[in-house]
Amino acid sequence: MSMAKSTLKSRPMTMIQALRSAMDVMLERDDNVVIFGQDVGYFGGVFRCTEGLQAKYGESRVFDAPISESGIVGAAIGMGAYGLRPVVEIQFADYFYPAADQIFSEAARLRYRSAGGYTAPLTIRMPCGGGIFGGQTHSQSP
Repeated sequence: MSMAKSTLKSRPMTMIQALRSAMDVMLERDDNVVIFGQDVGYFGGVFRCTEGLQAKYGESRVFDAPISESGIVGAAIGMGAYGLRPVVEIQFADYFYPAADQIFSEAARLRYRSAGGYTAPLTIRMPCGGGIFGGQTHSQSP
């Protein structure tokens, strides 16, 4: 049995480029995918992970959120429960802690608490270990 050669060409990417490419693919593939978080819209994220996505897909699919990690994750849980596929960014992993209650108490238990009636499909991105020398509030890796 012979192996067919792949026609796909791969190219080296940074982690940021790979994440942006994956989000771009999913935004193109599924109209229910939305991306939001602090500065991820027009600015393209603090590390530019979402750069260009708002221009390509519009402000209703890629948008900014207030500085409230608990609120960002809570909104994503509700969006997921009602059919959207939210991808949210906690700007730095250090700020995971304010969102932890939403993750542990709401997202993780929603299917059980609703007897299978609801699920919360969501993706939470939290950059960490970026070597930016950010001091006590931008350098943790929870």
